Amino acid sequence: MSSFAYLKTLPVDYLKIDGGFVKDILEDQVDHAMVKAISTIGGVMGLKTIAEYVENTAIFDCITALGVDFAQGYGLGHPQPLICTGTPR
Repeated sequence: MSSFAYLKTLPVDYLKIDGGFVKDILEDQVDHAMVKAISTIGGVMGLKTIAEYVENTAIFDCITALGVDFAQGYGLGHPQPLICTGTPR
């Protein structure tokens, strides 16, 4: 709960939901409740939420129903190399 207290004071725009909560969201009621709570709090605070470890359509559908804004994971696509042209800034 102290993490929520810190969250109130952090100047952030995005709230990333750890994949440890997301990967078993379909089987674990506690993980489901945690993701739902994080998504709800993020929404109330005006933050966009990002779920890690979205590995399949069922997880994607679940987090979408919970109001999560963005998703990352192999279910959506594998990491891609950055292609830089020119000198980095």
